[in-house]
Amino acid sequence: MIFGVTFGVTMGDSSGVGPEILLQSAARGELRVPFVVYGDLSVLERANRELGYGVALRRAASPVDAAAGDSVSVVDHGLLAEKDVTPGQLNAASGRAAREYVISAARDALAGHIAAMVTLPMNKEATQMSDPHFTGHTELIGEVCGAADVTIMLASDQLIVTHVSTHCSLREAIERTKKPRICRIIELTCRAVERLKPDYKVAVAGLNPHAGENGLFGREEIDEIRPAVEWAQERGFRVDGPHPPDTLFYAAVQRRKYDAIVCMYHDQGHIPSKLLDFEGGVNIALGLPIIRTSVDHGTAFDIAWRGKATNKSFLKAFEFAQRLVGS
Repeated sequence: MIFGVTFGVTMGDSSGVGPEILLQSAARGELRVPFVVYGDLSVLERANRELGYGVALRRAASPVDAAAGDSVSVVDHGLLAEKDVTPGQLNAASGRAAREYVISAARDALAGHIAAMVTLPMNKEATQMSDPHFTGHTELIGEVCGAADVTIMLASDQLIVTHVSTHCSLREAIERTKKPRICRIIELTCRAVERLKPDYKVAVAGLNPHAGENGLFGREEIDEIRPAVEWAQERGFRVDGPHPPDTLFYAAVQRRKYDAIVCMYHDQGHIPSKLLDFEGGVNIALGLPIIRTSVDHGTAFDIAWRGKATNKSFLKAFEFAQRLVGS
């Protein structure tokens, strides 16, 4: 493996589907770029044995020590023994360990030791048992990288969306629909999409029905959203709007008129994205000095360690990371 070209994979919460998705993908030979795993070797050995994947595993001191060939190299954190793992159950030790894997990978990505990091799911409740302030992968990585203004792009082959607000009440989402925030999300979206497609076109959705109908159904489009779009256009970003949300997704998906949509709140973007590709969606972190992609699903405790988990989102996360790196 070549220094700085290797991809880093964090195996997520050991009690969830992360270990089996990783091993399943490796067993099938579906990860076609050099990668190293950040996790606990003992956990992967147990999952490998119990699920019968037959993947060759080896300990690596660092990404630089990762070996090419048929074996999967693991930067072994030594935080969990086989007996510590409780598949399908909330486990404080697994939650704490998953947090450490992410911190290690983020630091290595920041130092240039890995080209990108691809993350498997953590469980917020389990991690909060040891870190009450933990809110999610993206915020944790942002803290490691010293980036406070980070957001998520939800991507699939059919649709790419970003959000001005995500995990907050609808009332608060309306209050957050302000020009400075919209400008920032438009800029982050355009810069990211341009790396995937140089001749991109981004659309901005309205907040209100019919994009406000010239103020009849609300003034957010007039007072906040349109000025943000004009700001972006003046700076050369290929963007237009605001557009009525009820027709915009048809224009993007069926007419292929747009490559991405900036949405005003969580469900405006998540509902169509999950309808179009529930299993293959990918999270891409924006606003970081490193490349990080992630599966768009949780730890799935109900099916963990049963060999039932699909790796479709994981493979797509790998694919998007490759495209962003340019490899």
